[in-house]
Amino acid sequence: MNRKQRRILGILLAIFALGSIVLAGCSTQGTTTTTNGGGSGNCANGTVHTLVTTFQEPCVNVAKGSKLQVVPVVNSLHILDSGSWINGNQVPMTEAGAPTVKNVQLTSSTISIGPFTTAGTYHIFCTIHPNMNLTVIVN
Repeated sequence: MNRKQRRILGILLAIFALGSIVLAGCSTQGTTTTTNGGGSGNCANGTVHTLVTTFQEPCVNVAKGSKLQVVPVVNSLHILDSGSWINGNQVPMTEAGAPTVKNVQLTSSTISIGPFTTAGTYHIFCTIHPNMNLTVIVN
């Protein structure tokens, strides 16, 4: 292999490595962020927003005894249930202490879920949009 071919190979490897880094950074969109309780600076406080196929905020802190506000940013049908998308599959859950969320439809008007009367971490997902998960942290 001559010098010119090694240089071209080096450039191609550098481009491939850079592309891999960019793709790895993009691959986390739409995943659930969980915290270990006590709240998180990365989570919304009391209100989350829905986009076309995702929650704008992956997690929300809700004060014990309060309700969660879900605000649609764009008109898009969402049907919310307790549980999560895990590995591309819907996993409905009944979580002790969580309010019942079953077939709650959301399109263009704000809805309230709760009250959340027990401290803990709970999960809500959209049955229509794969990987549209929300973690609710009550403290």
